[in-house]
Amino acid sequence: MSFRPTCSSDSCPSQVRGKAVALLSGGLDSALAIHLVKRQGIDVTAVHFTSFFSLLDPVREDSPVEACARQLDVPVHYLQKGEDFLDVIRNPRYGHGKNINPCIDCRIYTLRKAKLLMEEIGASFIVTGEVVGQRPMSQRKHTMRMIEKQAGCDGIVLRPLSAKILPVTRVEESGIVARDQLLGIGGRGRKVQLKLARDMKLTGFSAPAGGCLLTDKNFSVRVRDLLADTREIGPEDLQLLRLGRHVRIRPGLKIIVGRDERENLRLDELGKHGTLFVPADFIGPSVLASGNPDPDEEILIGRILLRYTKPSRRGQSFTVHTSLGDRTLTVKESIPDHWTAERMIV
Repeated sequence: MSFRPTCSSDSCPSQVRGKAVALLSGGLDSALAIHLVKRQGIDVTAVHFTSFFSLLDPVREDSPVEACARQLDVPVHYLQKGEDFLDVIRNPRYGHGKNINPCIDCRIYTLRKAKLLMEEIGASFIVTGEVVGQRPMSQRKHTMRMIEKQAGCDGIVLRPLSAKILPVTRVEESGIVARDQLLGIGGRGRKVQLKLARDMKLTGFSAPAGGCLLTDKNFSVRVRDLLADTREIGPEDLQLLRLGRHVRIRPGLKIIVGRDERENLRLDELGKHGTLFVPADFIGPSVLASGNPDPDEEILIGRILLRYTKPSRRGQSFTVHTSLGDRTLTVKESIPDHWTAERMIV
């Protein structure tokens, strides 16, 4: 791969000096990394990885990704972390973080995908907003180096925010990017980044806490339960992870209880992917069973449904419709609170 710059002088920023693919998360650091490279005359194409486990909705016009891309004046490619990413979560070579976040393997995954895009558009290097020491698992110097090698990106990953405290990359050696115009930030402080954002009037970026649900303790419990119980996981299974209360009745049978009208409507929409239980003559939640309940378990699910109605009405008989041939169940006694508490998937 050639690293010959198209402009040999730093005094010609209007001319394209090289072409890069930059990872754009929607956060401040990735946006600043693009700014530092773009101001040197580099033609930058951003890439954002979408996922069922991301809190961001990147395609909305007011999303942090779109806001940053507009202000930086860069095109954005959206790439979905697909079914192959579930294998990364299930069996990460370098282990999980505190919860079920496979940060090192995830970074290798995204760099490999970014490299494919880089080759497709004729770019010669990859830009990330990583800062040495900012994240304990994936942003240590030796870990960054290992990630590059495992991703097949040795020497072509530029981290503009920490470049001066990292080994010189091939793009710096070749003169495509001037090292003296990059930064040497390390650690978890953000004063330098925030000042630079104010200077360039950058707004709309996401909070620094991150948007990955795999780092959330409670959500991780649901993911672990799904991975342990389901071999073939589809998009609907992942969508359901964000909805309702999850109760594991037995291996192979889980129910999701709607918590409000919005979740009830969403469960109704997803009813074809399981057995749906809905109140027939009273106000209460929709319940979606993932698995095949037997007749006794259907009554049990009806009792769980009653558990989440008004306490004053739990002693009455009610009818519950199911999507199993539009059958109805008559249930009177709700399940005890301790029963659901013991089986609740947090």
